Amino acid sequence: MSSKVYANAKEALKGVADNMTMLVGGFGLCGIPENCIEALRDSGVKGLTCVSNNAGVDDFGLGLLLQTRQIKKMMSSYVGENATFEKQFMSGELELEFCPQGTLAERLRAGGAGIPAFYTPTGVGTKIAEGKEVRQFEGRDFVLEKGIVGDFAFVKAWKGDKFGNLVFRKTARNFNPMIATAGKITVAEVEELVEVGELDPDQIHTPGVYVQRIFKSTNLQKRIEQRTVRKG
Repeated sequence: MSSKVYANAKEALKGVADNMTMLVGGFGLCGIPENCIEALRDSGVKGLTCVSNNAGVDDFGLGLLLQTRQIKKMMSSYVGENATFEKQFMSGELELEFCPQGTLAERLRAGGAGIPAFYTPTGVGTKIAEGKEVRQFEGRDFVLEKGIVGDFAFVKAWKGDKFGNLVFRKTARNFNPMIATAGKITVAEVEELVEVGELDPDQIHTPGVYVQRIFKSTNLQKRIEQRTVRKG
């Protein structure tokens, strides 16, 4: 079996190309694969469709790819923290497909499970349902949503072993497990890379069968979007 371990993000991103669909884990700035995003920026690929809960902030996360205009389309549930996103969308430079947060998670899970589409009541009667099939079950309307599969999927985990088994830490799990299953090639960056057998099998969130490439991340910033503190 060939090794899944790569030296760094640049090496792990071999094969990325223009006009690909990229799935990017994280929620806000929590659990985002920041090394993979920076390597994407440095690769110069363009025309990307990025699927992620949000688009980061202006100078971090997917905001870096917006600054360099490498993203042509975002599929997201929330984009309110990014002024660059707003400007590009309002000017017509950037295409946006809004998706309710739970529906986005399920579309990714469905894509990873080989389910091409499913029906959900979320979004019926709104712009979300425009142009989509609506069908009635037991007297209630449901809209058809398609599963999502990406050319590449990028996730961030706390620990991983050399086979690609992953453990996420607390809320940094968020969208990462669904996205890990839905990429044709899934790249995981981990804070700690250990030998096979060192992880407790009962604590593994993503089995290594879903992960094709893994590397130990560097330059961990762990930034907070909006810091809220109490008065002393």
